[in-house]
Amino acid sequence: MVHIDANEFFREFTLRICSSLDIEKALGHCLEYIRGIMPADKLLLSVYKPDIGAIEVVAKAAAVNEEPAHLITALPPPLRHVIENSDPHPRVRIVENIVEDEMIGFVTKKFDLGESSAMISRLMIEGNLVGFLCVCAKGRDHYPEALGELWKLVNEPAAIALANSLRYRELLTLKELLDDDNRYFQARLREVSGSEIVGGHSGLKAVVEKVRKVATLDSPVLMLGETGVGKEVIANMIHDLSDRRSKPLITVNCGAIPDTLLDSELFGHERGAFTGALSQKRGRFERADQGTIFLDEIGELPLQAQTRLLRVLQSHEIERVGGMRTIPLDIRIIAATHRNLEKMVTSGRFREDLWFRLNVFPITIPPLRERREDIPLLLDHFLRKKSRELKITNPPHLSPDVIDRLTGYYWPGNVRELENVVERALIEQRGRGDDGSFRFAGWLAGKTPDAHHTSETAPNNIVPLDAAMATHIRGALEFSDGKIQGPGGAAELLGVNPTTLRSRMDRLGIQFKKRRA
Repeated sequence: MVHIDANEFFREFTLRICSSLDIEKALGHCLEYIRGIMPADKLLLSVYKPDIGAIEVVAKAAAVNEEPAHLITALPPPLRHVIENSDPHPRVRIVENIVEDEMIGFVTKKFDLGESSAMISRLMIEGNLVGFLCVCAKGRDHYPEALGELWKLVNEPAAIALANSLRYRELLTLKELLDDDNRYFQARLREVSGSEIVGGHSGLKAVVEKVRKVATLDSPVLMLGETGVGKEVIANMIHDLSDRRSKPLITVNCGAIPDTLLDSELFGHERGAFTGALSQKRGRFERADQGTIFLDEIGELPLQAQTRLLRVLQSHEIERVGGMRTIPLDIRIIAATHRNLEKMVTSGRFREDLWFRLNVFPITIPPLRERREDIPLLLDHFLRKKSRELKITNPPHLSPDVIDRLTGYYWPGNVRELENVVERALIEQRGRGDDGSFRFAGWLAGKTPDAHHTSETAPNNIVPLDAAMATHIRGALEFSDGKIQGPGGAAELLGVNPTTLRSRMDRLGIQFKKRRA
């Protein structure tokens, strides 16, 4: 052993252990220093977690390059008793051979230290146990009592550095959670701010009535319907009308997550759970705690994931990948699919018990061709919405013949197809006449109603009175340049009292301002 002044050793070790908030990096600096003073192959820094009765190695420094350490070892009750209740504890315990020591041998067996000697410092702050600092070297009896007295000097700086590192790690985790939640909330705000139930008083009236019945409950909801009918908008409405509306609504597209990442995305993972898991991550279920999770395209889940989802529904608990404890959840589950789950159950592609759990309150959303009375209202809504997005100052209006043709179309892509068609037509700006109308000429040229469906749905081609009235009033307002009363105003053109016209505009949701010259 090289003779070293105790004050110099304390000063140099303290400078190094406090040199970085990255405790693993700081521990590496300490190892480089003490290797010139005493035998040292590894330094291990660990914390004791009384809530789960385990020791977690949070940092490791080695004389040869090794992967960063992150190991949690659950202790049997006798060893927990030694840590928690034995009194008094030595500030430094010298172990002649790690393999033969009951405590450190149990904790470090996964590091394959073999026959090694060690000195273990019990790190305390204000009488509270913070963790342990262990130095070890290959071979027996490397640490005499004189080195043990020297090693006692580093207890306090090592304890402070460990406590600061843990607080810093907790701060980073909280910041990550805050940033994560903020991104989700901003996304939800952007979606909800532009979402409204168009047709809630006509074609979707029965759906809205079901939503109002179930929204305030915590029962699972299963939404069925073709792709593009607006299942996510209905899920937003259920959440907004529920007691959970102030909590997050997390959307998961089950068909868009690769099978290899599904567990990590849904349930989260612990640091070191697999290659590339450099930090702890919360899953979608955990993010939705106290709120709502919307599982879109639930029929795309593989059978293994269905089994794990069933457990969540039954126990309201999850385990992160690589985790040792269960996490209780308080969530409301809304699922949706365009598939026939009953047929999938029969063919063995969907678990029957999961189907029964999800199918508590099914809501079937009809396709657009079965609620053609909503098409004029949706056209008007998307024209105004897309005009705002594309910065078109004066949205065009639709002529009656175009409305008739659009209403008669089969719309296999449902509301999503209609929205895309409106946006594409606005971008192309084709077929616009001198009267400011928009005729969708480029798109309608190759589109004709499906003959098979026309005969079955012909009565639905009749435009509802309110929709026709709204279109007529908007046409008069366009012609009068937004003027309502007075000579040449819309009221005069329509032959009604201006007060009556304003009242009808309010009832129909028509907002119109006079254009500036």
